[in-house]
Amino acid sequence: MADYKPNATPPMAAGYRTNAPPASMPGLQPQAPSQWSTGLCDCPDDWGNCCLTFFCPCITFGRIAEIVDRGSTSCGTGGALYALVALVTGCPCLYSCVYRSKLRALYELPESPCNDCLVHCCCEACALCQAYRELQNRGFNMSLGWQGNMDRIQGVGMVQPPPVQGGMMR
Repeated sequence: MADYKPNATPPMAAGYRTNAPPASMPGLQPQAPSQWSTGLCDCPDDWGNCCLTFFCPCITFGRIAEIVDRGSTSCGTGGALYALVALVTGCPCLYSCVYRSKLRALYELPESPCNDCLVHCCCEACALCQAYRELQNRGFNMSLGWQGNMDRIQGVGMVQPPPVQGGMMR
């Protein structure tokens, strides 16, 4: 294929929204293998997320799933599936370790300190907090979700207030 351009953007139909990130999205470009930005036991680095994960891990997991799946799984759906797996099996780590593997593959992170499933089975809360911090450190505002982050990067939805005339009018 002589016309192949690896960085070319395919033409889109008018009004079609894609789940692919924009080229300028921080943290989503292919990279050389890297290290985790924080350690597994660095949960106190973000007390807010630490408490949220301890009391309601389904929210933390849902936010991670939405970003890792690039919007194809909503936060609510991911969190509900996590809660369902926890309720039915008592081992939500069976589901969440899959997302650790997806996150590692996305950023070419090492499988450390051990196998993904073992990390989640031994310390589910720490593993979720680490994944959450990793995405935050790569430029995502986790509370916005995938589409909110894409809109923020592209400048969509930034509405300017209308100009106000000076003085009182009748």
